Amino acid sequence: MSSTGVPAPSPARLGWLDALRGWAALVVVGFHLSPQILGTERHLAIMRFIDLGKYGVLLFFLVSGYVIPMSLERHGSLRRFWIGRLCRIYPAYLATIAVVGILVATGLMSWQASLRAETVTGVLAHATMTPDLLGLRGAVRVFWTLAYEMTFYLVVAGLFAWRLHRHSALFAAGLALTGLLLGNHLPDDLLGGTFADRRLLAGVLAIVFALSITAYLKRRLVRLAGAAGIAMLLVPALNGHATANSTVIASWQGLLFLAVMFAGTVVYRVQHGQIRRSVAIASLSVVTLSVIGAHATNGVAPRTWAINVAAVAGTFLLAYAWRQRTVPGFLTWLGQISYSLYLLHAVVLVMLPRIGADLAAWPAPARVAGGLAYLAVALTLAWLCYRFVERPGQALGRWVTSRPLGATARPADLSSGPEPASGRSVERYLGKRRAPDQSRRAGTADGATQSAVSRTGRGENERRSV
Repeated sequence: MSSTGVPAPSPARLGWLDALRGWAALVVVGFHLSPQILGTERHLAIMRFIDLGKYGVLLFFLVSGYVIPMSLERHGSLRRFWIGRLCRIYPAYLATIAVVGILVATGLMSWQASLRAETVTGVLAHATMTPDLLGLRGAVRVFWTLAYEMTFYLVVAGLFAWRLHRHSALFAAGLALTGLLLGNHLPDDLLGGTFADRRLLAGVLAIVFALSITAYLKRRLVRLAGAAGIAMLLVPALNGHATANSTVIASWQGLLFLAVMFAGTVVYRVQHGQIRRSVAIASLSVVTLSVIGAHATNGVAPRTWAINVAAVAGTFLLAYAWRQRTVPGFLTWLGQISYSLYLLHAVVLVMLPRIGADLAAWPAPARVAGGLAYLAVALTLAWLCYRFVERPGQALGRWVTSRPLGATARPADLSSGPEPASGRSVERYLGKRRAPDQSRRAGTADGATQSAVSRTGRGENERRSV
């Protein structure tokens, strides 16, 4: 049991999420590789039927929507949540940027044109993982999804700070309906239509991000930081397509992507009995129909998007229905390295033409061999990044959260219970500090905490969800 009263998931029960992440990453890799293997015409023919790139991304968004509240509410602490998140996503992200920097320095790659033209804005945008919301290309094109991941983290943390986090169904349906009903009436570049505006917005976002994270870590002005996090919804709502360099095609589409994430949260809440099934069904139906309807209304490949949504829903429901079954080891391993694979495969892909120019014109056996070789290299690099960058980063996060706060820190977070102990260092610390006449209530709380820690199993899958 977590500090918020939500049962801590066992490692086996998280295997289906790893499988979904691994599958989604593999599909995105295949989508980006297919023009080289199948040729541009065949690739586009498939894309007119189903956009496998968006299919994979939507699966990632659904899984994030399910996992993030689970991670936050299991800890019951915004401080622990943000330490875990930052140590989970930034090491591999920074390592990928470093790899690109090395390749640029050696003349094998070049920075995106928008980054060369707006260097200061680009640096600030990458510091907050929000280049797409500022109308810039990321150092790696796939970085665009991280802008929506980060926005979701900030909003969810804000809702938790204000004790509004259980209203996920309302937020999912509200964002979806806003995207559907307002559509093209929403401005795409209100906050970043000019060079100066984009630089100003990048600076404001960097300051708000830094101050908000500091507030959460120090447990000072937490509700103010939460309000700023919720206000982040205004950026994709008003600036979702600031320039042609934004991958998201319009502000309404950005809101729909956030609605999909909240749909994942709705699934989590109904599974744990936090909302009624009828409410969850209604909210998920609104999100599904809004994503399809908004693309149809705006003339954006309506049949393709209907198939995309149906395929994503079917895949997620199938994995959810089989969540109690044993997941093949390869898929769980793929889930472990999925984040690094997602980030690095695009870098490897850029290098592919230097190895074999016009691979699509090669004979079929050679194309298949080239594709398999590319996949082997991408998987190997992803595993190396996971093993030597991601895992040490996660270990650092666990070590930091295990350290007791200083005497000047506030003793309580906006959680519904005590912050759970995390490691033997905390146990020793508590043992030294407790006075003999400590109240029974404190002793009971600590006993419940230790029970919660023991029941998590501290399995590798459980750690990865943090």
